[in-house]
Amino acid sequence: MNTLVTRRSPSYGASQLASLLNLSRDIDRWFEGPVGLRSVEDAFTPALELREDADNVIVSVELPGVDRKDVSVSIHDGVLTVSGERKQEKEVKDGEYLRTERRYGRFERQVGLSQPVVSDQVKASYKDGVLTIALPKAAEAKPKTIDISGN
Repeated sequence: MNTLVTRRSPSYGASQLASLLNLSRDIDRWFEGPVGLRSVEDAFTPALELREDADNVIVSVELPGVDRKDVSVSIHDGVLTVSGERKQEKEVKDGEYLRTERRYGRFERQVGLSQPVVSDQVKASYKDGVLTIALPKAAEAKPKTIDISGN
């Protein structure tokens, strides 16, 4: 699991509890598996892009080989969480593969949002293995034009 934290406004930040929980999960992942320590590179970690325009924060997550029903998206306390599982297509018996570089298993990506969003208007779409989430900015987070009065 990787965590991406974006710039934050001091008046609107992700909770410190969420940060501590992420650290705890990261440490736990190091001790998973039957042979003791396990490399973080062994886990499937989807690539993520974060961008914004005047009205939305847009998050795109690459999820090749992941079924839409195996993905969950949530927002809590200024943190967007995308989690799910990339499943192996078939049961593998010992000695079948000569080489494999694909990663499988549970994943979770979290993004600390830099400004408030309207959570009940968030839209998510999934096409060609890419999850796109559009998070509308709250009115107070949108740029404002101020008229200048003169004499």
